[in-house]
Amino acid sequence: MNSFLTTVEKLPTGHPVKVYYQESELIQNLLAELYDVNPVADFQKYFNIFNQLTTIEKRFSRKENQLFPYLEKHGWEGPSQGMWSFHDNLRDQIRLLNTYNSERNTQKIVDNIPYLVEGIKRLLTIEHMKLFPNSMELLSEDEWKEFYQGDEEIGWMLLEKPLPYPAIEQETYVHPSEDFTQRDLSFSLENTFHYDEGYMTPEQVNLLLRFLPVDITFVDENDKVIFYNRGDDRVFPRSKGIIGREVRFCHPPKSVDMVLRIVAEFKAGTKDVAEFWFNFRGRIIHIRYFAIRDNDKKYRGVIEMSQDVTDIQKLEGEKRLLDWD
Repeated sequence: MNSFLTTVEKLPTGHPVKVYYQESELIQNLLAELYDVNPVADFQKYFNIFNQLTTIEKRFSRKENQLFPYLEKHGWEGPSQGMWSFHDNLRDQIRLLNTYNSERNTQKIVDNIPYLVEGIKRLLTIEHMKLFPNSMELLSEDEWKEFYQGDEEIGWMLLEKPLPYPAIEQETYVHPSEDFTQRDLSFSLENTFHYDEGYMTPEQVNLLLRFLPVDITFVDENDKVIFYNRGDDRVFPRSKGIIGREVRFCHPPKSVDMVLRIVAEFKAGTKDVAEFWFNFRGRIIHIRYFAIRDNDKKYRGVIEMSQDVTDIQKLEGEKRLLDWD
């Protein structure tokens, strides 16, 4: 492990692995503080340390959504299986402690904190001994350079955001929608279009929109209906006759004034969201309107989303197991 630490120290500023090790140092300090604090004597101090430690979720998410996919490309699927499960076990312990925190059940906190502390220590050991050294062996320098944007979207535990890696000038930033860099992918790019994140064929986009469990209607900046998704269980009926129709003619007279006000506020930039919910034929319907703006904040239209949330409203507690059998 010491030899690899020497390797980490030599890595350029902002390198993803170097950032992980900076977080590791922070985690170890927090674990030491958490181990020493007495929740009974000073609950607030304990609570502050605990809350800072729970930002480890960002580290878990970066590994799961950033690092692990790259390792899979190189044939190492172990972390996506075993380590992800390890993360979930720690998440369960954090959730349990949060329950005790809300109750200020200090005896339960004292009893359970050691399990979380030791679990995280064990995870750090596995990371330092196997995960990161192997990752450095498998991933190319060009692959490490692709991490920063995705890492930034998820976030870090560190109080100060790491510098970009590799170092870039602000003017060289490329928005994801304009990034056409060819990367090694496990699927064909034939007949696909590049969206903000990922590639899809027109057929796949159509299937995605058709099977979304919400009704979507898109009105452009000229107040014309240009799209709706054709799902099997629509909340309200739609037909192709509305395509090209002015939105003011697509609503009953009693609600058209409200719709026009929403559009006007969206265009003016004073509002971005409007939502309503009501009973309709024995079901609870949730309707939301979202202003659509481009990268220059220019108004480009409005999306209306309708969803039957009757069964969602009935949800209680948790369901973590599949009940198909």
